[in-house]
This record gives sequence, structure tokens and C-alpha cells, in this order.
Amino acid sequence: MMSRPSPNALSWLGLSAVLLVVDQWSKWLATASLEYARPVPFIEGFWNWTLVHNYGAAFSFLSTAGGWQRWFFTGLAVVVSVALVVGLARTPRTDWRTALPFALIISGAIGNVIDRVRYGYVVDFVDWYVGDWHWPAFNVADACIVAGAIGLVVFSFKEPAAPGKGA
Repeated sequence: MMSRPSPNALSWLGLSAVLLVVDQWSKWLATASLEYARPVPFIEGFWNWTLVHNYGAAFSFLSTAGGWQRWFFTGLAVVVSVALVVGLARTPRTDWRTALPFALIISGAIGNVIDRVRYGYVVDFVDWYVGDWHWPAFNVADACIVAGAIGLVVFSFKEPAAPGKGA
């Protein structure tokens, strides 16, 4: 049985909470300030603020699936978040290469779960583009999930600790 390190990395959930507040505040601001699907230029030729509703997952995957996807993605995000919280409990607090990506993914997953439960869709509003090509609209929660996933991959290449030494 794996014992919990003392102190463990659960304190990183504080970062998750801060990012969750930023995500929800930014979505509230976008919803209150933007007209649906009407772009507002921020950096001409690259970045618009455009309020859209995403009924699917990343890149609007399964957005037209008929409604079941709302609860599937909600359940999936909850399961992943719980697993990552357990992972934080088993991670030494000083192992930021593990804790930071976990905290980012948790905040993003829960931020989008809140939207799915409240509205039935995720509020997206960041629209990056070049010419006529647009990256799928996203939000702060999505950025946290992507940054966390990239962190997991990049930090997986760290050298393992020498025998008898901590991580």
C-alpha cells in the first residue's frame, strides 16, 4: 500500500481554486459584455473576443450528439478530477512537476463542469485566428487543461531520482 507523503501536495488545490475563480469570472464577464457570435477585435488580425456556446468537448467534439454528451463529459471530468486529487494526496508537496499540471487540469475540468451543469454548454470566448482560419474558441478553463497536459508530457522527461534520493 502506498503511503501518503507528509506534507503532501494537496495545498496545490489552492491554485486550482484561484484559477477556477478566474475562469468563472471571465466567463461571467464575457457573457455580460459580449453579444453571442459577434466578434470584438482585441488584436486585429489575430485575436477576437467572441462569445460562443460549446455543447461538446475540445474542438466541439460531439457537440451535435443530442444531449447525452453533456453528462458524459461532466462525469468524465469529475472522475479525472477525483483521480488527480488522489494523485496530489500521494505526491510530495515539493514535487511541483507533478502537482502543478494536476492543479491546472483540476481547475479547468471543474470550471467546465460548472458550465455544463449550469447551462448545458461551456462558455467559450477567446477566438484566435489568422486570415480566415480560426482556432476553435476556448476559455480560461480550456487553457488550464491544455497547459496542464503539456506540463505532464514535458515533465515526464525529467530524470528519475538516484537510488536513495527523493524525487
